[in-house]
Amino acid sequence: MDLERPVPVPDEVSAPFWDACNEGRLIVQSCDPCEWLQYPPAKTCTECDSADNLSWREVSGRGTINGYIVIHDSRLRVWVPVQPYNVAVVELEEDPTINFFSNLPGTAPDEVPVGSKVEVEFISVSDTQKIPEWRVVEG
Repeated sequence: MDLERPVPVPDEVSAPFWDACNEGRLIVQSCDPCEWLQYPPAKTCTECDSADNLSWREVSGRGTINGYIVIHDSRLRVWVPVQPYNVAVVELEEDPTINFFSNLPGTAPDEVPVGSKVEVEFISVSDTQKIPEWRVVEG
């Protein structure tokens, strides 16, 4: 049984991120003056507080699993039937301070290979929206 994932509601700050997901691209914010990469998107740079110099940078979608938990008692009613399920922390290859969370489709609960390489894939959560998830890659 698959997880029924929530459909994001883009706002003025996050809309470019979600639009890129729909195109099969992963992007993060980049501050031009201090070269800081950040996710989740914000109105200002979380490093230098610049508000006028944020742009978007496409990243590879590759990363490494740095940890995980297994949810056995979800408070989200829609996910109760698929318990237990993974929530893995993925460090982005371009910047390990940027972390994404993933259920790791195809990886059984309690079998998450910490330290393994992963790649992003985009999963449709509605007729008009895709979200990023990561899969473990061999080698």
